[in-house]
Amino acid sequence: MAARDGSLAGRRPAVGAGIRTLNPGYFALVMATGIVSRAVAADKSARLSGILLGLTIAFYAALVVAYGWRLIGYRREFLADLADPRKAFAFFTFVAASDVLGSRLAADGHSWATAALLVVAILAWLVLTYGVPLLLINRHGTQPVLAGANGTWFVWVVGTQSIAVSATVLPSPSAALVALSVACWSVGVVLYVVVTILVVIRLLQYPIQSAELTPAYWVFMGATAISVLAGAQILLLPADPLVAAMRPVLAGICVILWAFGTWLIPFLLIVGVWRHLIRRVKLSYEPGFWSIVFPVGMYGVASRELGKALHVSWLVTLGSDEAWLALAVWAVVFLAMLGSFLGPLRSRARRTAEVTGAGVDGRSG
Repeated sequence: MAARDGSLAGRRPAVGAGIRTLNPGYFALVMATGIVSRAVAADKSARLSGILLGLTIAFYAALVVAYGWRLIGYRREFLADLADPRKAFAFFTFVAASDVLGSRLAADGHSWATAALLVVAILAWLVLTYGVPLLLINRHGTQPVLAGANGTWFVWVVGTQSIAVSATVLPSPSAALVALSVACWSVGVVLYVVVTILVVIRLLQYPIQSAELTPAYWVFMGATAISVLAGAQILLLPADPLVAAMRPVLAGICVILWAFGTWLIPFLLIVGVWRHLIRRVKLSYEPGFWSIVFPVGMYGVASRELGKALHVSWLVTLGSDEAWLALAVWAVVFLAMLGSFLGPLRSRARRTAEVTGAGVDGRSG
């Protein structure tokens, strides 16, 4: 009994330490799982999609509790991340995760949940989209803010476009929801251009280590994919004066973004090979890997929806087939995450057993 109590006591500080240092972008886990659930659902794999949806809901609930705990119990660390240009925009994963989950629930007819999550996402987006830039502008640090620009900044775009995606999946969207989706899509496209310029300037202007080229840079492509998805879903809406006025622009920009995102995939793969095989950065699990899974899943879903909107059959086929690649990538990262959690637990259990065994031997002596 004493050994068990000691083990539990040892776990509590470990859990607290994990909450205190919790990555601000861990909601990418929800985003990735939710979009893969949607991808395989469209390929008539309802049971598998349902399992992934259940995991998405569980991950979302667990992370809401964890981040709430962090905000209350470790407010200083939480606010420090909000003022850190390397981490601040990762908080937008909460916005995107809420909308990705809501969009997936809408496919099963849970419109009330979609609407509730959309409201939560909009409120969070309003706080973050104005709060984070203002915090960074008023930041007093030793380095310029631009030196901290990285792939997580594109999550700002993803969060903005996710609102447009969620608003268009509600049944019979009102004129207000259509206007919201068009506005968010437009803002998201402009933000994509602005963030791209800032991140490219940072990469060219400031020295960068190979370890800094994290998986989060895949969000560069993910932002194009979700912009394409949002635009395609707007194109698929019933006739509306605002959509009719935007249709040529929407279609053209969606095709351009889809092509650019496709071009980015080999580039990002080359960067990954250079980082791990040439520069010898150790390949081990990190939360940022979910920032790879989400763009891969989103690319397939966006390709399929764009194909439907433009009546391009090969795009629909590409999107449907790519769902299984996204599932495979999700499974690899999920197993890596489990291994990263179970490894320390096994080591701690082994050490506890050794200490307990030594105590028994000492008492026997």
